[in-house]
Amino acid sequence: MEDREDLRRKLGRRGEEAAVRHLQKLGYRILGRGVRLLRGEIDVIARGRDGTLVFVEVKTRAGPGCGPPEEAVTSAKRDQLRRIAQAYLCRHRLEDAPCRFDVIAVSIPDEGRIVLTHLEDAF
Repeated sequence: MEDREDLRRKLGRRGEEAAVRHLQKLGYRILGRGVRLLRGEIDVIARGRDGTLVFVEVKTRAGPGCGPPEEAVTSAKRDQLRRIAQAYLCRHRLEDAPCRFDVIAVSIPDEGRIVLTHLEDAF
């Protein structure tokens, strides 16, 4: 029997897969997934068709009981993502690259349906 943590991880992976498919359909090139730096992680790093480097936070919820997924991107989380992105830019010598932060909110209210909201330049 799966425990709560396993179910949460599966839900998160499913949401991230949906987000990556969405980005690819829009012409983004995926550069990394689950990029870990500075004791944190950026879910997806992609390059848009215009060359912009996009750091994507994916939040997934099974239903409306916990509120909209995007509300889970708190100010503390945004600050952490900024620090991780800065470290990534320095490590790859991309300090001057145009970049932005997107949030992809994924709701999976039942097994067959995924509702996705892409918030470009979210913060």
